[in-house]
Amino acid sequence: MKILSIAMATIALALSSFITNASESTELAELKRELTQIKEQLAKDSAAKEASIKVGGAVRFQYTINDYKDGDKDRGGDFDFDVFRLDFNGTVGDIILSAQYRWYQYMDAIHHAYVAYQFDENLQGQVGITQVPFGNLTYNSNSFFFSTNFYVGLEDDYDAGLSFIGDYDKHDIRIAFFKTDEMGGIDGFVGNKNDRYSYDIVGTRKAGEDLYDTPQQGLADDSTFNLRYAYKFDNFEVGASLLSGDIEGEEGNAGEHNAYALHTKGNIDNFGFMFQYTDYEYDLDDKSDFVTVGAYAFYDTIPASAKIYNLNLSYSVPVEFGPITNLKFYNDYSLMTDKSGGLKEDTLMNVTGVMVTSGNLYTLIDYAMGKNQPFIGGSLAGDSDEINNRLNINFGYYF
Repeated sequence: MKILSIAMATIALALSSFITNASESTELAELKRELTQIKEQLAKDSAAKEASIKVGGAVRFQYTINDYKDGDKDRGGDFDFDVFRLDFNGTVGDIILSAQYRWYQYMDAIHHAYVAYQFDENLQGQVGITQVPFGNLTYNSNSFFFSTNFYVGLEDDYDAGLSFIGDYDKHDIRIAFFKTDEMGGIDGFVGNKNDRYSYDIVGTRKAGEDLYDTPQQGLADDSTFNLRYAYKFDNFEVGASLLSGDIEGEEGNAGEHNAYALHTKGNIDNFGFMFQYTDYEYDLDDKSDFVTVGAYAFYDTIPASAKIYNLNLSYSVPVEFGPITNLKFYNDYSLMTDKSGGLKEDTLMNVTGVMVTSGNLYTLIDYAMGKNQPFIGGSLAGDSDEINNRLNINFGYYF
């Protein structure tokens, strides 16, 4: 009996140990499963943090009536679809991504597309199709029509290359090198050289060509350097911009492109102001006084050299009127003088307008007066003394 009791006790002790070990094993397996789930969730959170892209965009419409087209006046103007665009902005790890593509009634075009890296809190580098750092940024204007600088490729222009943006306390320093325009330069593989958002040189004018003809000889910007510096005070900045590059022709180098600008902008309470003086020159080997530019699905002509003056004033008023939260009144003035080619008449444009903000709905109501000004019945290479007028209402929803 004594031996049996000892045996039974030994069996009981072993069984108890087995049960305890089995329980611990089950708990350990459960703990491992929980740890695995936590790791998977952390991996998902990390991936979401490392790759975060926001998709946005806009859709805009436009009503216009002018006095330089009889048919337009007779039917009381036109109401048209303007543009649909998609925006992509975000990050993948430490890399910043930004792109925008646009669809118009008559064309579609890239606006910008680049990757960027923030080296430190002061310096960012961008590569791709990015904004040319020249003059008042982001725009040298308030209205839908921009300033005359836009139509010679010196406002809100986008080209393909490398740009460095330095923000050091009161110093804004930007250095860029653009190998070609956004369409690949002289031999870019594109269907139409004029299907683009921002203006660039695409050719030169031969005797007998109309201002809007397809150029017989192709040209393109090549290897352009930009330097822009602005000193920032409490509520305004002053700066200067330089541009220098080559012009490439179908048979090699065809000349040089140079420009510089002095600019300032700022705000005093609700008042805003911009001023800019610009001097540009296309120094072509064939001594042409006019060059062809392309944008918005048509060709136009500009003087090979000229000077441009801009003065813009604005006043912003917060309001509570139904969905309207802000009214920004403005007057933008542009004057182009000293045009090459023996042109006697200057180009001028004055736009008086108001921007109406209603949540994500923005409306620009502009009354534009112009002489020898594109989109107001003229061309920068024109020599007319006639003033044209245009009422333009552009509105769109941004998402």
